[in-house]
Amino acid sequence: MCQLLGMNCAKPTDFSFSFRGFCQRGGKTDIHSHGFGIAIYEGPGLRCFLDTKPASESPIAQMVQQYPIRTYNMLAHVRYATTGAVNLQNVHPFSRELWGIQW
Repeated sequence: MCQLLGMNCAKPTDFSFSFRGFCQRGGKTDIHSHGFGIAIYEGPGLRCFLDTKPASESPIAQMVQQYPIRTYNMLAHVRYATTGAVNLQNVHPFSRELWGIQW
């Protein structure tokens, strides 16, 4: 079973402290070592980072932890593969465009 970290704030907030702790659950302090993903809304735009490496070891996760992003909304995911291959297709969060908006 995967684990999620979500944040919905009244004003733009730096989530790096919470994300840094959450990444440790991705392969270091827990079994969720089959990839990670994070989606960060910035105004109408969406930044989405995915990796098949454990979040605790991923250079992408380390970059996101060090990058000063303030946002109203973010969602992070660490994967424990109970079914399906370890690949980018199976790492959440997925993004889709609907009505011209990235979701």
